[in-house]
Amino acid sequence: MNEIKIFSPATVANVSCGFDILGFALNSVGDEMFLKKTDNEGVTISLIEGADLSYEIKKNAASVVVLAMLNKTNANFGVDIQLFKKVKPGSGLGSSASSAAGAAFAVNQLLGKPFSNLELTEFARIGEKVACGSPIADNVAAVIHGGFILVKSYKPLEIIKLPVPKELWVTVIHPQIEVKTEDARNVLKPTFPIDDAITQSANLAGLVSGLYTDDYQLISRSLIDVIAEPYRKNLIPLFDEVKVAGLLSGALGVGISGSGPSIFALCKGENIAKKVEEGMKKVYKNSTVDFNVYTSAINKRGVEILSSK
Repeated sequence: MNEIKIFSPATVANVSCGFDILGFALNSVGDEMFLKKTDNEGVTISLIEGADLSYEIKKNAASVVVLAMLNKTNANFGVDIQLFKKVKPGSGLGSSASSAAGAAFAVNQLLGKPFSNLELTEFARIGEKVACGSPIADNVAAVIHGGFILVKSYKPLEIIKLPVPKELWVTVIHPQIEVKTEDARNVLKPTFPIDDAITQSANLAGLVSGLYTDDYQLISRSLIDVIAEPYRKNLIPLFDEVKVAGLLSGALGVGISGSGPSIFALCKGENIAKKVEEGMKKVYKNSTVDFNVYTSAINKRGVEILSSK
C-alpha cells in the first residue's frame, strides 16, 4: 500500500462517571486524513483544512505519531499527511485524538500492519501529549478500537472493549466556544472526599454492568459525575438548562463530553435521540450561542479506510 485515505471518528470521553478511563466513538462526525508514502525519509504535512493547526512536525498530533512509528520500524520511506478536520480543537470531541489515532492506524497500514491495536494506542498517546500536555488514552483508544472502551490500566496500558447495547444512541451538542483541556483540568480539585470516590466508583461499576446486561435503566442511574462536572459545567454556557432539556426529552443521562464544551446525551433508540436533539437545540436557539449538533449510533468499527492503493 502506497497511500491511504481514512475516516477517523470523533469521540466522547469520560462518559460522566469514567474520568480519563471511558470513551466511545461516534458515527456521525470525524476527520478525514490522506497519507502517502514519499521517497524522502521523514514526515511532511502538505495540507490542513478546517482548523488552524501547526505544520511543524514536532508540534502536530498527527505528524509526531507518524514520525515515531517510522523511526521505530526504521522505515525506508517518508510520509506526507493531509488533514481535513471536521472535529474542532477544543470541542470536547477528541479532535487531537482523531488526528493522532487516525495517523497511527493509517501508517500501520502503510507499514504492512506490524503493530497491534494496543501498540497503536500507545503511539497515539504521543500525539495526545503534544496536543494537550497529557498522554491520555480514552479518546485515542476509542478511535482505534471502536465502540465503548475502558482504560483498565495505564502502567501497563490495558484496554478493555465493552459491549454496546443494540439500541444505544447518543446526541451531542457542541456550543461554538473553545474550552482548552488544560483549563478544564485546572478547575478540578486536586483532592476530593472519600464519599465522592465511593459514589463515582459505584456509578462506574453500574454503567459497565448495564452495558453488559443491556440494562438501560441501570445505565441511566449510573450516568452521574460527582468529580468533574460540578466544576467544569461553569465553563459551558447554559449547561444546566441543556441537561434538564435532554433529560425531560427522554435521555438516559446527560453529561460533559471530554473536557467540554460539548454535551452528550445517551439515549435508548434513534427516535428518542432525535427528540433529545430537538429539546437540547431549543435551549441554545433561545440564546446567542451558536452550536452544532450530532445524533449517532455508537461507532463500533473505529477508524475506517475510505480508499487505498
